[in-house]
Amino acid sequence: MASSIRIEGIDAGYGAVRVLEDVSLDVNPGETVVLLGTNGNGKSTVIKCIMGLLRPTKGRISVTIDGVTHDLGGLSTVEIVDLGIALVPEGRRLFPRLSVEENLLLGAFRPTARSAMKDNLAFCYEAFPRLAERRRQLAGSMSGGEQQMLALGRALMLAPKLLLVDEPSVGLAPVLVARTIDKIQELKERWGLTVLMAEQNFTQALRIADRGYVIVHGHIAFEGRSAAELADNELIRKFYLGM
Repeated sequence: MASSIRIEGIDAGYGAVRVLEDVSLDVNPGETVVLLGTNGNGKSTVIKCIMGLLRPTKGRISVTIDGVTHDLGGLSTVEIVDLGIALVPEGRRLFPRLSVEENLLLGAFRPTARSAMKDNLAFCYEAFPRLAERRRQLAGSMSGGEQQMLALGRALMLAPKLLLVDEPSVGLAPVLVARTIDKIQELKERWGLTVLMAEQNFTQALRIADRGYVIVHGHIAFEGRSAAELADNELIRKFYLGM
């Protein structure tokens, strides 16, 4: 059963600095929804709020997984992860002095994932053959594209229901950005995931988006009900696509 996310009117920030104001969005079961915006507009802050890394000062965040709705407001990050919500963080955040395989095994955090660790590891190596070739290589010695593959694989080791991907294009060459975005879509379809992706590369993100939102200065400035509607929006065309 596919999972969903609902964010209702959240405010959030850091100390006296308010970053998000009255942000609402939905990710319906089985969708790939993109949260689009340039640096500093609040995309990563939304992701942190979902994961319990930052507490909103107002509003509500809930997820529905296997038909059960959970209010994330009172849950720790560990409890949120244990529900089956996996994050591929901006900058990948690998353990550079551990091997590829050790990084992957650390992704199998929740009990459900531990019981399927062997099968999930085999799936990761099937999805990312390069990781299988380099399973004993230190993560910190890999290229940026390979590290992004490893970050995605580590998230899959959690056996997630919901996948959050924060800025997968950061630090990658254009050809690697395209491959990474394609791989996210492939994994989503194979695992039946629901995906929320925060991204500043509008052109690449729109290739796999079912629909999305544009965030500007901590506000949702536009909601596109389809990728085509997002691409046709004057705000995006003028300021982000250079058209």
